[in-house]
Amino acid sequence: MAILTAPQSKPEVTDNYLNHTKGIWSWLFTLDHKRIGMMYLICILTAFLMGGIFAMLIRFQLLTPEGTILTQDQYNQVFTAHGAIMVFLVIIPAVPAALGNFVLPIMLGAKDVAFPKLNLFSWWLWVFGLVFFLIALAGGVDTGWTFYTPYSLDTNTGMSGIIPVLMGAFILGFSSIFTGMNFIVTIHRLRPPGMTWFKMPLFLWATYATAIIQVLATPVIGITLLLLIVERTVGIGIFDPAMGGDPVLYQHFFWFYSHPAVYIMILPAMGVVSELISVHSHRHIFGYRFIAYSSIAIAMFGFLVWGHHMFTSGQSDLMNVIFSLITFSVSIPSAVKVFNWLATLYKGSISLNAPMIYGLSFIFIFTIGGLTGLYHATLATAVHLHDSYFVVAHFHYVMMGSALIGFLGGIHHWWPKMIGKMYNENAGRIAAILVFVGFNLTFFTQFMLGSKGMPRRYATYTEMPEFQIYHIISTIGATVMAVGFVLCAIYLLHSIFYGRKAPANPWGGRSLEWQCPSPPPWDNFAKQPTVGDCYDYSVLEWDPEEQGYHWREDVKHPGE
Repeated sequence: MAILTAPQSKPEVTDNYLNHTKGIWSWLFTLDHKRIGMMYLICILTAFLMGGIFAMLIRFQLLTPEGTILTQDQYNQVFTAHGAIMVFLVIIPAVPAALGNFVLPIMLGAKDVAFPKLNLFSWWLWVFGLVFFLIALAGGVDTGWTFYTPYSLDTNTGMSGIIPVLMGAFILGFSSIFTGMNFIVTIHRLRPPGMTWFKMPLFLWATYATAIIQVLATPVIGITLLLLIVERTVGIGIFDPAMGGDPVLYQHFFWFYSHPAVYIMILPAMGVVSELISVHSHRHIFGYRFIAYSSIAIAMFGFLVWGHHMFTSGQSDLMNVIFSLITFSVSIPSAVKVFNWLATLYKGSISLNAPMIYGLSFIFIFTIGGLTGLYHATLATAVHLHDSYFVVAHFHYVMMGSALIGFLGGIHHWWPKMIGKMYNENAGRIAAILVFVGFNLTFFTQFMLGSKGMPRRYATYTEMPEFQIYHIISTIGATVMAVGFVLCAIYLLHSIFYGRKAPANPWGGRSLEWQCPSPPPWDNFAKQPTVGDCYDYSVLEWDPEEQGYHWREDVKHPGE
């Protein structure tokens, strides 16, 4: 007698933003903020790989005093490409454009950003900016990422990539402005009922402050770069002293944007860290309003301190003193954040997973970066440390060590939500530790180099062989850090295909993105989510069967 068996049921495939529509065109012309955020993430990580390759070329060039890998001209082009790619294509858009696009509307309980078509247009502008950067690499650029005049106006250097890179940065500026406008309107107009300003997650406060800077500061650099293109093309005297122009005026314009741009890079990462520290220590954020107000204060102060980049440019002693004092004041709201994060950790139930290790790394590295910044605010030391490796180390501690580590922490924190799969936690911890150790080996030694007199931007140092040991240690650290990044890429890619299915709330977060499935459906929420205290974790409990957190049955939902 034949035995009939029921057909094996296929695993249930739920409709989500990843599979809602098929085909490459459905991604390239999507209006879904989540897909746009993922496209930003892929493109930015690709640009990060390019910038990282140039960084390793720099480090291996400096292994020996003679610098046997690159010629002087090649070295100038490599460090220019590294700086320009990392600043304009990676760090500035990383958290706002990639993580912000994905998370911000869901945190608000909204279905999308306020202007979805403008959002897609912003991404395409970023892609066109990347294309111009690639054209510039083929032609050659050796001015440094600041494009200082009059050297960037010299048409006799044989560097034909200067106009394309300026045009690329100009286009990227529009992408940044449109993204900032979109986020400001989205936060103002699409907050759900019950979410007042002081019920918003701190990531939204940081993103809002960043968007204000993007909208107000970026037009200045856009016009400045356009003037540079016009002067180089037509030959009129705007910044060229040989034609009656003023190169110091260019510095004022450039740094009026580029110092606020420092906070475009760091403020969103601070917002990420506020989420990481609170969620993964399972403790209500300490000093919520202080952290929120400090984000706005940093955005305001950022417009007032550009002159500290120009202490050696010949500006008056009075202006130097004023800029020095205002620069010291910026440390106050930054310190407010650090002390509130530490107070949040105190007596918290800390989970030492990969996102938390990145969060703790951020606090350590940002503190060093911030404290060493005070040396640059002090006139007596800034003049001597100017254009030394001390500046390089400080810049990387704040930009790469803080902004990029905050970005990595955010990727690990929201990866289960974005992809719907869990990554290998042990591999995540190892990679985070490798990045932390490698980073400090790389750049802490550069503080020593700078304080001992090693100038930046030198391709060789044959007359200073005593500096070789520091460069060897720095290169070893860069290699360790690169191994950490490669390991990170391996286990994240592995999780996409083989990772365990992620629950809706794997970390025990309370903000609204943890109330929708992982990955989210194409319209985010089937019904309006309930808004409560986004840092009250007492209402959640661990579900061992689901391997995630859910609402306690004995606790009423907000509004009930």
